[in-house]
Amino acid sequence: MEPAKPEEPTTQAATEVKAEVEDEVTPFNIAAASDSGIDYDKLVDKFGCSRMTDELREKIERLTGRAPHRFIRRNIFFCHRDLDIILNRYEQNQLFYLYTGRGPSAEALHLGHTIPFIMTRYMQEAFDVPLVIQITDDEKFMYRPELSQEQVAKMAISNIKDIIAFGFDPEKTFIFLDTEYIKELYPNVTKVQKAVTLNQIKGVFGFNDSDPVGKYAYPPIQAVPSFCNSFPHIFGSRKNVPSLIPCAIDQDPYFRMTRDVAARLKYEKTGTFYSTFFPGLEGMKGKMSSSSLHNTILLTDSAADVKKKINKYAFSGGGATEQEQREKGANLDVDMPYQYLRFFLEDDAELAQIAEDYSTGKMLTGQIKQKLIEVLSTYLKEFQERRKAITDEDVKKFMEVRKINPVPKKFEEARKAKEAAEKLAKEAEAGAGAQ
Repeated sequence: MEPAKPEEPTTQAATEVKAEVEDEVTPFNIAAASDSGIDYDKLVDKFGCSRMTDELREKIERLTGRAPHRFIRRNIFFCHRDLDIILNRYEQNQLFYLYTGRGPSAEALHLGHTIPFIMTRYMQEAFDVPLVIQITDDEKFMYRPELSQEQVAKMAISNIKDIIAFGFDPEKTFIFLDTEYIKELYPNVTKVQKAVTLNQIKGVFGFNDSDPVGKYAYPPIQAVPSFCNSFPHIFGSRKNVPSLIPCAIDQDPYFRMTRDVAARLKYEKTGTFYSTFFPGLEGMKGKMSSSSLHNTILLTDSAADVKKKINKYAFSGGGATEQEQREKGANLDVDMPYQYLRFFLEDDAELAQIAEDYSTGKMLTGQIKQKLIEVLSTYLKEFQERRKAITDEDVKKFMEVRKINPVPKKFEEARKAKEAAEKLAKEAEAGAGAQ
């Protein structure tokens, strides 16, 4: 006798079941409801961000004189808050600066950590603007109970060397530890703390009464590098220079809070530029994490490590057999080798050809994995060579509180050209008057 079938859920129960399988995206956890990954269209609508447009891509190309980065071309950086306003300011020769950060929770970064740094480095070079990089040693000590302050400090220095190896401009970049630079941050920290209630922090971040009080105190510390007067050695007494933050979209709760507070403090609202998540090797349901090493490619991995991990763990959207792959092709949406190539293969035409061949069965899973192994092994080898050259003196230089000129060279050139034209016009006017 077959067991009785369960009753169909009531409308309320069905709603609850549906809610259980929705994507979870917070600063502390990423979990997709389906194997195809996060539904970014729903997430943009839920968070209230603006989608990236062809018009904005074209504007970036026009303002910088170069093709947009592959992350922009491929909609990996896919939504924003006030990027359009930042670009309009820049077009009118008005300043902005970049702000990003890193929480030191492991000595070695992984590929997922590279995405905001690759993008930020491109934007610093393309727009010739200053950059501040916050190392949140206080956050990791507070949020990770198993870590001591000494462990976090050691990981922070290692991470800073990794960050420098991305190629940031030492003349335009300031890297700081929260626990060291807190004196300059603290006036703004207290303003934000006074403007945000306990209930708001609980609502935004989901903290509860059992959490350490430091968790409640931390979000304002992440907020205040968004305000230019936190960096008087760069911006002097200015209060009207907005920041632009390239990061993954899970950080949006921090900056929604920041933008709300900025309006009340009469500061410029920070702009944000958000990326999709870089998935782990085993599939699209979560982002890459240092806590699962077989699911992660570290920046310290050798070519042999990369080959082993991709061949053994990278989830394939291809057919179960060669015949099935030839007949049906691969599902690119869930195939990790293809998804990783979207991030790291520069040539758009080559990527399009791989997509065509692999999705139609002309290319096999082993072939696309081999291509990814070659691309990542080359990338990591070049990165590791740069990383070896980074010294403690380099770290000191980037972390030194020193005068940094926030003005792009093109702004200086435009100013000089304007002054020269005005001078010629006055001379011509004076000459005409003398006659």
